[in-house]
Amino acid sequence: MDLISAMLPTPIQRLSNFITESAGVELYMKRDDLIHPTVSGNKWRKLKYNLLEAQTQGYHRIITFGGAFSNHLYATAAAGKVLGFETVGIVRGEELSEKLSPTLTFCKEQGMQLHFVSRSEYRLRNSDDYLQEIAATFGQPFIIPEGGTSALALKGVAEMVPEVNLQLNRAPGYFAVAAGTGGTAAGLLSAGANVLAFSALKGGEFLKQDINNLLNDYHSPGRLQLLTDYHFGGYAKWNQELIEFMNGVQQEFGIRLEQVYTAKMVFGLFDLINKGHFQKGTTIVAVHTGGLQGLLNA
Repeated sequence: MDLISAMLPTPIQRLSNFITESAGVELYMKRDDLIHPTVSGNKWRKLKYNLLEAQTQGYHRIITFGGAFSNHLYATAAAGKVLGFETVGIVRGEELSEKLSPTLTFCKEQGMQLHFVSRSEYRLRNSDDYLQEIAATFGQPFIIPEGGTSALALKGVAEMVPEVNLQLNRAPGYFAVAAGTGGTAAGLLSAGANVLAFSALKGGEFLKQDINNLLNDYHSPGRLQLLTDYHFGGYAKWNQELIEFMNGVQQEFGIRLEQVYTAKMVFGLFDLINKGHFQKGTTIVAVHTGGLQGLLNA
């Protein structure tokens, strides 16, 4: 979208060390963290066609959903300010209004109206009746689902596949992504890529069905492998082992990860490579989905 200037194509960087060399695996990172300074990573790609559609239909207000540290709310607020949209964020947790997180403070500074709801009400966010009620309350805005995940989001994410194929001069064996709502994985699958999706959530087995539901209109999607053993205790949870790994990646490869999504995915990848999970000669492209605004000071 030349709605917001972006660096495309984003760089692709090889990650080579003793583990990858011993396994005979080529590992690359697609540096979508560099796509835009505030609308970064998969959020830029997932918002692209949502925002174009909102513009085309003449909407002036966008409403969406997220938690206290939501990369999606952060990106939507930033994009909305640049593009002249009013933005409303439905935030999970009424108590959060008393002390705003740095993420929510940024959203407010960008002009986003924050509407705090109970966790029980937030669980209704995909209900048609609830969405109709929200639309009536906020003047019939353009509604973007939590995480930006929608058919329009898949279209934006899918554009990464030919971009990477051109950069490598071949299709990789797998793309690897962290998974929260499954939209990024579904977008890559929709373009025929094979995907390793690392759940950032405890009990993330449900993501397989959610991802498949997003692919109902696609006849020949790629193959999905959902990995659920690298959540480190659940969403937005981590331990010292993960922090040390994250810091080690920065020292070895010059790449900053964050502890909620990308560090878990890269940790899982290196663990699987070390355990011989992949055949020699396999090429894997790990997608850096941004989110560095949530980086732990560690």
